[in-house]
Amino acid sequence: MKILAVCQSGLGSSFMVQMNIQAVLKAENVDTSDIQVDHSDVGSATADSADYFFVESTLADAVSSLPKDRVILLKTLIDKKETKQHVNDILDKEGIEYTAE
Repeated sequence: MKILAVCQSGLGSSFMVQMNIQAVLKAENVDTSDIQVDHSDVGSATADSADYFFVESTLADAVSSLPKDRVILLKTLIDKKETKQHVNDILDKEGIEYTAE
């Protein structure tokens, strides 16, 4: 499974979201051997570039070509609780075991 954090330029904020996702996976004791987390700019994100896309909500129109059921719109990029909830929802959906804290 691949998770892609997407922002306008593919640099700062998407990298921060990527690190937050990785921190959640680590804290939840997830076996990440089959999970890849990366970041990208909005123009490079295509439907086949990831299974799930974490995107700041103001960029919803910019990612309208991505499958809506695989796009997670973040209200805020710095809310780790929000990121954790979305990551856990994906883990549940995919049947991936984790230790909820």
